[in-house]
Amino acid sequence: MTTAPYPKVYLYRRIVQAKLFIDDHYTEHIDLDNISDEAYFSKFHFIRLFKKIYDKTPHQYLTVVRIDKAMHLLKAGTPVTAACYAVGFESLSSFSGLFKRTVGISPSDYLLQQQIIKKELQQTPLKFVPGCFASRHGWTKNSNFEEAAL
Repeated sequence: MTTAPYPKVYLYRRIVQAKLFIDDHYTEHIDLDNISDEAYFSKFHFIRLFKKIYDKTPHQYLTVVRIDKAMHLLKAGTPVTAACYAVGFESLSSFSGLFKRTVGISPSDYLLQQQIIKKELQQTPLKFVPGCFASRHGWTKNSNFEEAAL
């Protein structure tokens, strides 16, 4: 009788359920109690299992998810303050500090960088196409990208 794999799968399923809870509710004020309750574990046991599976504590994972979603919002042109509160941070200063530690630049610099990239993309789209692809399609022979696309 082989009953050993079943409990492991059951434990993993509960941990994944908690991860999905974080993915779905990252904008809300959730804490370790909420997340561990979702997996039906004690806090400390849950932290150990989560870290073992995902190489991050639940709080670290929540922060990564929020920063990633904030990057997408900033890339779309959302102002820094709006992006901060939209992803669930309660303090602009803590958001800015975490963002800078994670990404390497401040959220306002990231927003400015994305706006510059968008502007360059509109002005010189061929610059963002790999040279081998553009050459293969004959786009580098023409002086104007729009002419080549026709």
